[in-house]
Amino acid sequence: MTGQAGRAGQEYDPADGFGGSGSGSGADGTGGSGAAADSGAARDSGGATGAGRFGGLGGIDGWKAVASRYSLLPLRLFLGITFIYAGLDKLTDSAFFADSGSGSIGEMMRGVRDSSALPALVDVALKNPTGFGYAIAFGELAVGIGTLLGLYARVAALGGALISLSLWLTVSWQVNPYYLGNDLAYLMSWLPLLLAGASVLSLDRLLAVRRRIR
Repeated sequence: MTGQAGRAGQEYDPADGFGGSGSGSGADGTGGSGAAADSGAARDSGGATGAGRFGGLGGIDGWKAVASRYSLLPLRLFLGITFIYAGLDKLTDSAFFADSGSGSIGEMMRGVRDSSALPALVDVALKNPTGFGYAIAFGELAVGIGTLLGLYARVAALGGALISLSLWLTVSWQVNPYYLGNDLAYLMSWLPLLLAGASVLSLDRLLAVRRRIR
């Protein structure tokens, strides 16, 4: 019975890391595994000791664990929605895909060619400005949908990072000081999602669970 209560105390606190053997000092300052188990049971029942003083759902430690688990979700939502909007905005603007003229991709690339970090990359885009414009628009749309749904999230984050990197080295490179250029900020924003993926509220998570069940 004491062992079960000790395990319950360990499972309750996600920040505990399931460490220890259930022995040591209890909430009343006394030693022994029985005291540790009683302390865990008191926390589970929402008593006056431990996290129970701060409410249910695990108290402060529980809320910290929840916040840590969902910490990348706001960034995922922002980048997903923003890139979907950016892609649709281009696809619905016929002037954007023109070789020349105000607001066209061709005019924009010619304007940044000499000030970009990689003029050769701009020259590649200028060989077919319309095709390059469609590639960027559909790329942004695909990246945004994948990020928002959490489907192949790391692949989507890599695509978003590459788009932001290419735009930073060409369109935003001449911005001074550098922190006023938004493409560099987007590039840095993609890196956490590239490293961590989408582990919560995502199709990747759902597919992983189904694979384990099978």
